[in-house]
Amino acid sequence: MRAPKGFAEFSSRVARAAGRPLTFAMSIAIILAWAVCGPVFGFSDTWQLVINTSTTIVTFLMVFLIQNTQNRDGAAIQAKLDELIRASAAHNRYIGIEGLTEEELDDLRARCASRAERDMPAELLDAADRAEDEADQKARAAAHRIAGTPTYPS
Repeated sequence: MRAPKGFAEFSSRVARAAGRPLTFAMSIAIILAWAVCGPVFGFSDTWQLVINTSTTIVTFLMVFLIQNTQNRDGAAIQAKLDELIRASAAHNRYIGIEGLTEEELDDLRARCASRAERDMPAELLDAADRAEDEADQKARAAAHRIAGTPTYPS
């Protein structure tokens, strides 16, 4: 069953609003106001129940709204990729692979990687290896700087 257009628009707006810094700041303000009210209400069970119930309800509803938005975004991206594959020199057999199992996708990724390696010119492979080595050296040097230990050339 398809969601009505109104729900799709509503869930998109809520998802966008939920990800804004202002929404986060308002959430912090609500938590702070609740915490400040603690002494007024004697840190009672009701005082705790208000925040627990409120956050549980909001979380429960947001899960469904955000999931709806992500499902539509994923389907749209998939349709765009399928069209790019169909319209290009890429292999049409890749259209619809999102329905494969995890194992089938892992196997497909491994085959694609080995084909890419096999088809890549030697100079590109050498350049990629050099870039990877350089990145490893930079990462090691950064880790040593953070840890305060001396670095040694490799």
